[in-house]
Amino acid sequence: MPIDLSVALGAELPEVSFEWSASDAALYNLAVGAAADPMDTTGLEYIHDATPKVLPTFATVAAGFHTTEPPKVSFPGIDIDLAKVVHGSQQVTAYRPLPAAGKATTRTRIAEIQDKGSAAVVVQESVTTDDEGHTLWTSRSSIFAKGEGGFGGERGSSAKVDYPGRAPDHRLTVATLPQQALLYRLCGDRNPLHSDPEFASRAGFPRPILHGLCTYGTVCRVIVDEVLGGDVTAVADYSASFAGVVFPGETLAVEVWEDDSRLLATATVVERDGAKALGNVVCERRR
Repeated sequence: MPIDLSVALGAELPEVSFEWSASDAALYNLAVGAAADPMDTTGLEYIHDATPKVLPTFATVAAGFHTTEPPKVSFPGIDIDLAKVVHGSQQVTAYRPLPAAGKATTRTRIAEIQDKGSAAVVVQESVTTDDEGHTLWTSRSSIFAKGEGGFGGERGSSAKVDYPGRAPDHRLTVATLPQQALLYRLCGDRNPLHSDPEFASRAGFPRPILHGLCTYGTVCRVIVDEVLGGDVTAVADYSASFAGVVFPGETLAVEVWEDDSRLLATATVVERDGAKALGNVVCERRR
């Protein structure tokens, strides 16, 4: 059905209470490529049995970690075919280091709906608090829905990062696994776009693609490991826009610029002549 702006904009979604374990955090870390070297003691901290390191990007999967059903794009005033939807952008602000295990509640609202004419952009904002009412993290995400524009909303704008006009301070590479999407889907994102060749074809792709949030988490991890000395608590805020697809098994080239307290980055695909994967990547260091 068409987007009903009068119903959808500002709508509060049902709150979600959830819990996670150290094993959940460790599995997520493996799904974004951590602990690839069994002799790297710093990397092995990601899979500690009781107190694994927790990347701030774990926040993107924590509430739905044990989900086994494909997601639905069905909110008040919004009902969109999943095959038309791709992730547009993601931001996580961590107010304190994320615990290896815990309980929390997430409250989400539809913060913005942009009418791009041929497509719609739906922006959600979420606040996650622990059992004592302390805010653990907030997140802001957008989805891009092809063919769902023209409902009479405002076009909106999109912020772009102003990269320094010089060579990057760090050039990093990270390989993804052929089965990376199948591993990442165990973190709760069961969208068949990442596991079902027929569904991927219907969505316009030659084969299943890697989850954008897997690329998002992988780039965060490699920045933490290679630039921030493996300190996951050093990241206060991490955001990126999804600029293109990554196929499982491809290699990411990550370029990073130091910019005061911020790290600015891009991610491209080596095997496809630098095809864009992530843009507008900003990692804010904790002060």
